Amino acid sequence: MKSKDRLHKVSTSIHRAIFKVSKGRLLGTIVGLPVVELVTTGRRSGKERSTMLAAPIAEDDRLVLVASFGGDDRHPTWYLNLNANPQVRVTTAGSTHTMIARTATDQERAQLWPQITARYQGYARYQKRTKRPFPVVILQPK
Repeated sequence: MKSKDRLHKVSTSIHRAIFKVSKGRLLGTIVGLPVVELVTTGRRSGKERSTMLAAPIAEDDRLVLVASFGGDDRHPTWYLNLNANPQVRVTTAGSTHTMIARTATDQERAQLWPQITARYQGYARYQKRTKRPFPVVILQPK
């Protein structure tokens, strides 16, 4: 494993631990966006899977996530998992909620995408790396 990969893994583990203990009160933002811990159910294993993600849109009863996978041609595993089981658990800003995930319709995506890229231009750069349109995921209370 390269030292850069090891450093990333260690820093992510530290971030996750601090975030988890504080329930997102500490280290709850990255690049100016709220951070969420998304817990999905593995589509094959049935086990809980945790992922730390930025939420470009966090409103009263709705969170919006982008399945960008850094511009990879594949969907991220967390997105495949929530498609198989849309009930998820989300921790952010000091609280944990059970939510239902769904992929935004084409019309919703078209409406949300300018807001998403205005909050973080990285998503626009990632989108240029692949022909796969990034799914926009809407999380709402169960």
